[in-house]
Amino acid sequence: MEQYGWNESWQEKVTAPGTPGRVTLEHKNLYRVITENGEWLSSLSGKYRHEHSHQEFPSVGDWVMVEQMPGEEKGIIHSILPRSSQFSRKAAGDTSEIQTIAVNVDYVFLVMSLNHDFNIRRLERYLIASWDSGANPVIVLTKKDQCTDIEPYLREVESVAFGVPVYAVSNVTGEGIDELQQILSDAKTGALLGSSGVGKSSLINALSGSQLMAVQEIREDDSKGRHTTTHRELVLLPTGGLLIDTPGMREFQLGDYSEGVESSFSDVEALADACRFRDCSHGNEPGCAIQEALATGELQRDRYQSYLKLKRELAHMERKSDLAAQKAERDKWKQITKEYRKRPVKKR
Repeated sequence: MEQYGWNESWQEKVTAPGTPGRVTLEHKNLYRVITENGEWLSSLSGKYRHEHSHQEFPSVGDWVMVEQMPGEEKGIIHSILPRSSQFSRKAAGDTSEIQTIAVNVDYVFLVMSLNHDFNIRRLERYLIASWDSGANPVIVLTKKDQCTDIEPYLREVESVAFGVPVYAVSNVTGEGIDELQQILSDAKTGALLGSSGVGKSSLINALSGSQLMAVQEIREDDSKGRHTTTHRELVLLPTGGLLIDTPGMREFQLGDYSEGVESSFSDVEALADACRFRDCSHGNEPGCAIQEALATGELQRDRYQSYLKLKRELAHMERKSDLAAQKAERDKWKQITKEYRKRPVKKR
């Protein structure tokens, strides 16, 4: 189990009976769980399913306590060990539900290609969620062999990703692949995140030295591709690391990531703290450090506009979450009252 990341710190989290195992694949509420006794196709126990919401169900990368069914290579999951990290986003559409993308990862590889897919505003969103997840972000720029000058791309990335390592790689020539393999040494777990067509599946194939993942061609006019990966899967690499591949995301809406905003936009937050007035709205007030930085070019206007947009989005999500929680509480008591009224009245 050590090659899948099991160590003493995980052992210390075990408080329930069963065999520890790691979820490598999820499919329609069935889970493939690797244990010291082999791989078991597992399902949730009825008790766990009844006592937990769907958002608390296992995800790929989770460590679970599982019981083997007698005489079968199948298991029943009874509990999940506390997670070390969790990368999530708001589910697509008009909802406040949070969708879990990857858990228990040491590194989040934020993948963009050096072509039409490159989008610095999208990268800001990924960075916010990465900082908030508890994992370490790593930026991977793919298709270096197709780019004649990567310096403008690197300057843009460095302007928003302070202190985050950046690797330009080529799945064709193999440039930069060794460095990524070294990051995942000692059974570290990484997750690949990015839009469709950026080369995530090709990157896994390059890191593993084999054709583990199917690869689709992309359109030449806009560099976009179809979703090659349709599910999440934990892959064990021959060099000793693990990777979670994820489906390409057409949109990435933020959840409650206020701390991630502070980390990703530390430059803007520091300027705001330097304003003369604590309640500065960063408009026409005297001594506004943000307006001064915008005027001198120290702060790019499009980055500040992105910051304001993300702050508004987070505030909207917070309001929706509060309303959803209030509605859930009302519905719970309505159901309790309804069930109470259905009880037969005892005759004295």
